[in-house]
Amino acid sequence: MIRLVLIVFAVLFTTSQSTAQIQLFDGKTLQGWYMDVPDLEKDSSLRKPFVIRDGLLVSLGTPGGHLISEKSYENYVLEFEYRFADKPGNCGVLVHASSPRALYGMFPKSIEVQMMHSNAGDFWCIQEDIQVDDMEKRRGPKENWGVTEGKERRIVNLTDDSEKPLGEWNRMKIKCEGNRITVWVNGDLVNDGYGATAQKGQIALQAEGAEVEFKSLTLTPID
Repeated sequence: MIRLVLIVFAVLFTTSQSTAQIQLFDGKTLQGWYMDVPDLEKDSSLRKPFVIRDGLLVSLGTPGGHLISEKSYENYVLEFEYRFADKPGNCGVLVHASSPRALYGMFPKSIEVQMMHSNAGDFWCIQEDIQVDDMEKRRGPKENWGVTEGKERRIVNLTDDSEKPLGEWNRMKIKCEGNRITVWVNGDLVNDGYGATAQKGQIALQAEGAEVEFKSLTLTPID
């Protein structure tokens, strides 16, 4: 009898855990997302930089812009897999995104978690800010810090050797809880920031020059 009760409890616990997860990508459509691509407004004949291909969400890299979640989120864990489909390059995931085109006429106000090859896990401050330990070592001289054009907005990650070889899938985990953002790449802790000036907002994927494939975008709320 006790064994039966334990089995039932385990099933209920597993069910409640899976129910809490939100699948941000259904493998078939871009439902729940919209594109903000400045060049498309100027020339509607340009290709859309975000497509579905073989069940994957693909950022084609150009024209530059963002795929932005329709909903805003706070206190969650975001997990996904990604790989550079061809040549290595630049891309990123933006959390706590809000005002569109707040930087360089393209980037929404946010905190970027970098995916650029060999720099995965860097923070980039986009009209929002965050702190880490050893700030001057990882961000440069304090007088150069800032969140606008021309300022030192990059906060270097803790390790540059956590990515898998090109062509293989990487797994990124981003935990946003209160004013803290913690990032893992393939299980390695690569950044841990606190004092973030935003604690909720939309999630955005970048098209920033390189073709990147995404799969298994899962968001788990933190109670």
